[in-house]
Amino acid sequence: MAHSVSLAEVEAARQYIYPHMRPTPLIQYPLLSQEMGFHAYVKHENHTPIGAFKIRGGLNLMAHLAQQHVPGVITVTRGNHGQSIALAARLYDLPATVVVPVGNNPEKNALMRAQGADLLEQGHDFDAARAVAETLQHERGLYYVHPANEPLLVNGVGTYWLEVFEDLPDLDVALVPVGGGSGVSAAITVLKAVRPAVRIIGVQAAQAPAVFNSWSSGTLCETASAETFADGLATRVAFAMPLRIMRDGLDAMVLVSEEEIRQAILRLFRTTHNLAEGAGAAALAGAWQLRESLAGQKVVIVLSGGNIDLDTFRWVLRQDGTAL
Repeated sequence: MAHSVSLAEVEAARQYIYPHMRPTPLIQYPLLSQEMGFHAYVKHENHTPIGAFKIRGGLNLMAHLAQQHVPGVITVTRGNHGQSIALAARLYDLPATVVVPVGNNPEKNALMRAQGADLLEQGHDFDAARAVAETLQHERGLYYVHPANEPLLVNGVGTYWLEVFEDLPDLDVALVPVGGGSGVSAAITVLKAVRPAVRIIGVQAAQAPAVFNSWSSGTLCETASAETFADGLATRVAFAMPLRIMRDGLDAMVLVSEEEIRQAILRLFRTTHNLAEGAGAAALAGAWQLRESLAGQKVVIVLSGGNIDLDTFRWVLRQDGTAL
């Protein structure tokens, strides 16, 4: 059966998500709201079994693939997507191969291996590793899990936007980090169906602007590099399915600098005592950039993941003269 990205399929995905995890909190923080100048609600997708929103898509996809009796899966990742596929595949007794670029974060590699993945380090960056995975798919006869062009992933991710709407039905704005585009595609699919007036704003790293360039131009673009410490945003190319959804439903997109992302990690830690990875703090960085236009509104900021490694956190703190 072919699947599409739709509100109905997001609602159906809940049956595969909640046996394995609880809904994540949506919390308004008074100090953060005071500093931002609007009602700041943080959606804590860092509070999932893998510390990131990706697990929802993995659970939904693997539940369906198990019914099709596929021999195994292969995917490519910088960390959180790979953790999702590894954990969900293990729950359904499906062998999982995960390809990461050479020099990928060793802590995230260890987490994926602990989840049971066969981890391969190949390629100089995410998109080079993606080419390796796509070749191995054919050689090994595995189901290739594309990190973004996969409706079942997006529908699974969309379950957290159902939670947001149930907790805060009158939200005005949602800010979502953009890497491959599954998260923002899910936001558009759910929120534009249940609350058409909501403004959805994507946030991408200025040093990895492939999706921003593609969304702005209407054509798939590629950049020569994606040199951001926010590895969840470090893609050099845009993908067709998320771009189509974004072109139809995204209200705005902003680019944030490495320093703005670093400051957002510190602001989240100081005002909420939650630790965000670079991609996880990007939405707050975008909100800070837009704070004057958001004044007085109910704004949902997605903390999409908390899997920052110790060396990167040391770097974040050292830039402010703080030792760890």
